[in-house]
Amino acid sequence: MFHYYIYYRINPEHSMEADAAVRQIQFEVEAELGTQGRRLSKREEPMLWMEIYENVVSTPTFESALDRAVDRSGLLQWLAASERRHVECFED
Repeated sequence: MFHYYIYYRINPEHSMEADAAVRQIQFEVEAELGTQGRRLSKREEPMLWMEIYENVVSTPTFESALDRAVDRSGLLQWLAASERRHVECFED
């Protein structure tokens, strides 16, 4: 099984829009693949967010679905200046 940890900083002026975008991403991924996602924020640094997707079976299928959902959500426009999503995949 594979587990994805994706972290990034968001623009604090657009945290509501970013939250809605992440919810949309997670809804779409779950609807398409059945993989539930979670969003966390770092303690004492609430604009640093992490999305977690666990127990992924097929990495190419998951990554394609996630990329499409991110594109449709518009999340990238709500990231902090010069920020990008950092995607890490672990396996057990």
